Amino acid sequence: MLLATLLVWSAWASAEPGSEWKFLGSNGPAQTSPVQGAVQSYARKYKPTAIMVVQDGLVVATSGDVSRKVNIRSVRKSFLSALYGVAIERGQIKLESTLGQLGIDDTAPSLTADEKLATVRQLLMTRSGVYHPAAYETSDQKSRRPLRGSHSPGTFWYYNNWDFNALGAIYERATDSNLFDSFEKLIARPLGMQDYTARDGTFIGDGSSLYRAYVFSMSARDLARFGLLFLNKGRWNDVAVIPLQWTAESTKAYSETDRNDRGCGYLWWTLGAGAWGSDAIFASGYGGQLIVIVPEKHLVAVQLVELDQSQKGIHTTTFLDLVRQILTFPD
Repeated sequence: MLLATLLVWSAWASAEPGSEWKFLGSNGPAQTSPVQGAVQSYARKYKPTAIMVVQDGLVVATSGDVSRKVNIRSVRKSFLSALYGVAIERGQIKLESTLGQLGIDDTAPSLTADEKLATVRQLLMTRSGVYHPAAYETSDQKSRRPLRGSHSPGTFWYYNNWDFNALGAIYERATDSNLFDSFEKLIARPLGMQDYTARDGTFIGDGSSLYRAYVFSMSARDLARFGLLFLNKGRWNDVAVIPLQWTAESTKAYSETDRNDRGCGYLWWTLGAGAWGSDAIFASGYGGQLIVIVPEKHLVAVQLVELDQSQKGIHTTTFLDLVRQILTFPD
């Protein structure tokens, strides 16, 4: 039984696309398929910029322009998590290093001695206890940010842009590389991403903090390759792009969150096994930018929303509901 399971897994897990994606139909998703029908119905109602659904390595549904690059907002954080896995394996970064040991401080009022005890691991878990103002925060993040010193490092989960931005700076210092160049070299090129180059990355900062946000513009079809990489546990064409141990460790739930049925790993969101099967995860960005990965169905679903054209965006749960609907269709 175990051998049969492994053979089935290897058959679908090795179905990475080449220079172009392969479709379930001859030229594209069949218009009469239930998945394509559900995606089309959803797209007419909510008008996302692009949707792409991949199952067993084949594109089973699309909507919109899957090559159009859009600001993916906080999906960027799962990219950084993947890069950390490579740097940690190379010995460039240690999870238990503290901010004090790494020489991390910030603008006045600078970090306290207690805040400098926060570790890289705690930042990845968004449990640093550092509630310094941060660049690229939403108004909601600013209004909900806890008071400085209200929680010691490691004791409290808070979705914290300071953690995310500081992690970007720590990565660049430790690896002596530009974050966007690293993503292109270590992930985009090995995966054969069709649209992304390092020029699609931009740093955004302000006077609130020393640490800038690292903003990516990406296409839906390139995001789907990233999702498929994690569906395949970090391997691409039988080569380990992201260490196997890291793909497992970074996508575990270490914290309950303020959102129903969602946990938080190392810059990944996790979904409850009861409703989604084991190890289901997603990367999420403001306004409806999403990569959803459902291993038990061998499925990756991506949505992008250009907020310059749709100011309200699409709520995360709305797209998750579409994916849940797709999961009910026969394989």
